[in-house]
Amino acid sequence: MFITKYFEEFAIGDVRHTYGRTITETDIVVHAGQSGDFFPHHMDEEWCKTQPFKKRIAHGTLIFTVAVGLTADHINDVSMTYGYEKLRFIKPVFINDTIKVTVTIQDKKDHKRPDQGLVTELVECFNQHNELVMRCEHILLVKKQAA
Repeated sequence: MFITKYFEEFAIGDVRHTYGRTITETDIVVHAGQSGDFFPHHMDEEWCKTQPFKKRIAHGTLIFTVAVGLTADHINDVSMTYGYEKLRFIKPVFINDTIKVTVTIQDKKDHKRPDQGLVTELVECFNQHNELVMRCEHILLVKKQAA
């Protein structure tokens, strides 16, 4: 869905929630092939039985990618991604875990270009037990309304 939401229309503290998505073994295998990350933590069930989590874990980069995708439920035609900061993987995500994302507007500030501003979203990813598994800050470059 396309929307138009200018810098001035973002309010600190606004929150939105995504729907859930279950992480599958296919997700992990495809991501390993695309990323080249075939570490045994993700691919070797028997080896994982000897490790603290006792089972395979999803790649952090897979969880980040899926979480970002879950937040892409609309396209703001006056905004674009400026970058991500403070990415942390708090807890592992396992095969058949379902993740969902909460996005909270955390900060707004002017950009060096006077017709644009920076909006920082706190992106928090939770598993089906409502445990925080990943968080980061998403920075948006957003056009300001014409005076």
